[in-house]
Amino acid sequence: MAEKGPVAPAVRASFERRAGPGRALAEQADGVARACRDMAGRFRGGGKLIVFGSGGAAADAQHIAVEFVHPVIVGKRALPAVSLTDDAAALTGIAAAEGLEEVFAAQLRLLGGPHDIALGLSADGRCPEVRRALAAARDLGMLTVALAGAGGGDVAAEADHPLTTPCGDPCVVKEMHVTLYHLLWELVHVFLEHPATAEHGDGHGDGHGDGH
Repeated sequence: MAEKGPVAPAVRASFERRAGPGRALAEQADGVARACRDMAGRFRGGGKLIVFGSGGAAADAQHIAVEFVHPVIVGKRALPAVSLTDDAAALTGIAAAEGLEEVFAAQLRLLGGPHDIALGLSADGRCPEVRRALAAARDLGMLTVALAGAGGGDVAAEADHPLTTPCGDPCVVKEMHVTLYHLLWELVHVFLEHPATAEHGDGHGDGHGDGH
């Protein structure tokens, strides 16, 4: 039986609120492909993926890392990845000594290298600790990828590959991010399994490559 009263319009409105951001994500197909091509190049060269985000994005960072380290699809290659949100002792120690904004950048300077990938997530595009970490990663010569909402903000400006969601609703942004990072995982494997598809990519990023 069809719902009556305010419930059905509310459900439709919920779907409609997600339609625009979903279309915007689809329109970034070329940018997503470029990011995946360059990520595959870094993995092929022996690099690893380092992921970070604050609040709810911290859980997303952990989700991304396990997707790469322990693929749920049988036969897919495991790839080296680590989330900087896992170690509460390191996070709180760095925050106490150097300030909250340094919790990811300080770890990256110790763990990251020029063959690696830094992936930062920020629902509002303004997270200072994610922005500082991406800036530190660029200084190290890492490939930088940002998943950011609200048009990208300061976080997207620090990334070789800014993948943005033009929406101010953090719930919708997070849903788009889940789709995005599953696409990243899937297409990185496509480029690794079919190297000829990446023949035009050098693994050094397109957005700010000459800044490395």
